[in-house]
Amino acid sequence: MQLQVMNSPFNQEQADLLNRLLPTLTETQKIWLCGYLASAKVESSAASYSAAALETKSAPVAQESAQPVTESFSKDVTILYGSQTGNAQGIAEKAKKTLASQGFNVTVSAMSDFKPNNVKKLQNLLIVVSTHGEGEPPDNAITFYEFLHGKRAPKLDDLRYSVLSLGDSSYEFFCQTGKDFDKKLEELGGTRIHPRVDCDLDYDEPASAWVEGVLTALPGEQSAEPATTSAVHATANSVETEVVYSRKNPFYAEVFENINLNGRGSNKETRHLEISLEGSGLTYQPGDALGIVPTNDPDLVGELVKELPWNPDESVVVDNGGQNLSFKESLTSYFEITVLTKGLVKKVGEQSTNKELQELINDEEKLKEYIDGRDLIDLVRDFGPWGSSAQEFVSVLRKIPTRLYSIASSLEANPEEVHLTIGVVNYEAHGRERKGVCSNLAAGLEPGDKLPIYVHPNTNFRLPENPDTPIIMVGPGTGVAPFRAFMQEREEIGATGKSWMFFGDQHFVTDFLYQTEWQKWLKDGVLTKMDVAFSRDTEQKVYVQHRMLENSKELFQWIQEGAVFYVCGDKDRMAKDVQNTLIEIIEKEGNLSHEQAEEYLSNLRNEKRYLRDVY
Repeated sequence: MQLQVMNSPFNQEQADLLNRLLPTLTETQKIWLCGYLASAKVESSAASYSAAALETKSAPVAQESAQPVTESFSKDVTILYGSQTGNAQGIAEKAKKTLASQGFNVTVSAMSDFKPNNVKKLQNLLIVVSTHGEGEPPDNAITFYEFLHGKRAPKLDDLRYSVLSLGDSSYEFFCQTGKDFDKKLEELGGTRIHPRVDCDLDYDEPASAWVEGVLTALPGEQSAEPATTSAVHATANSVETEVVYSRKNPFYAEVFENINLNGRGSNKETRHLEISLEGSGLTYQPGDALGIVPTNDPDLVGELVKELPWNPDESVVVDNGGQNLSFKESLTSYFEITVLTKGLVKKVGEQSTNKELQELINDEEKLKEYIDGRDLIDLVRDFGPWGSSAQEFVSVLRKIPTRLYSIASSLEANPEEVHLTIGVVNYEAHGRERKGVCSNLAAGLEPGDKLPIYVHPNTNFRLPENPDTPIIMVGPGTGVAPFRAFMQEREEIGATGKSWMFFGDQHFVTDFLYQTEWQKWLKDGVLTKMDVAFSRDTEQKVYVQHRMLENSKELFQWIQEGAVFYVCGDKDRMAKDVQNTLIEIIEKEGNLSHEQAEEYLSNLRNEKRYLRDVY
């Protein structure tokens, strides 16, 4: 990006200086500079220009301007998070520690635990929120989101705010929920004190930079001398040391067992992994997830390297810290090569002169259709390599994301072990066989192999504190995983509350995952009731939602008695069908209108009695 004098407020000398400086800055430095300029006592036009002009590769900064704050200030800061899997909550908690160390009084809350109308009482608000599904807010953000976008939303002229958005750029509505919050808070009169930052799956660096920028932009005594990058990094690092093993520093755990749960003749392959935690100090609770740091299939990497003109042993820099890897190793262990996104293809277009590629980029519908089911090899074969070097080639790629799997065991029942249930993904698309990166890695593990892992807490999917509380679990396919953990835990602690499991898959004979365990829990009274649906065993397909309808009266009675309703599994179809069926049951058995039934379900969600772990 070259700054032109004719369309900017700078003279030629200033423009030349900026044009020499900007290309030398790292993404973190650019984001920090935005915050620094926003907090400095400069004309708002300059702050607005800096926010619009500085846009990073890994964390796009919102184009809206951030305004300097010069009026009276409050040291009270509220951080609200909306999170489906716990990422936003983790960032919010770290941000609290950083801000508190600088003298701020910080309150952190899930949006579902915050009384929406109290937003008009706040002066400093930070939003950390993920986007779920097709641009939808996560479950614990829905009520607050709907309040701000509804008729009862108050004017917020005294509010100062900033938003951090989490998302996945492979989805069409990338970071949409964060964008919606940012726009709505401005429309309600709020003052943006730091530009919104939109994070892709590798969110650590841009999230840290956002916290740094917010710290310099918040009003207070420290604003006269903006916090230096090194000082803020020291705070961030002190927080990081509390977590021994994480995405950036995984524990290499030994695999004990790797078993195919499906019977002979099944259309599926589902792996049951038992992994040792000995020596790690890692702990977890039922409902948490285990993160795996995967590597790409060596055969796929070899195939890609053959399509490229550069030496696979050539060294490339893979991150802002200056880490060097060989070109081939970077494609194996660092960069994502199995998924195409619109953003990636557009970045490739900036380095490519291929006319067909330019035409594709200019047609949003054709581009959306093209990236579906294709990978980096397809892009190279269809439009040729881009860039003049291996370094330029990898410069547009994003880091390979870690994979999260719902833990399928109780630590109480399996000390120093963790179990996983992983469905192996294999399919054909566009004339080539495709393999799931992590699931195929897991399928090939042998006892004694090491796997890089870390525990990812999910406080949004927990057993009731009171063991007498009834629970209803809906988990077809690999969605059964956390409920195996639930039952192991309840058996260990002697929980007396009723429990009801809905399970489904294709065939009873080959696909009844953990069948003998469920039958034993039923026999021993640990599990009160179980209904199953095997869709391919009957002429007309039957799914878990059909079993729910067949038991609608009793199911509604359990809910009326205080049961917590859990759903785990596919978010695109199953979870939506189950939710619609649940609303139908509430409407029918509660003698309510459709709108009243939806409100009833919303109340269950707010009471943390309708919990979902969907993916």
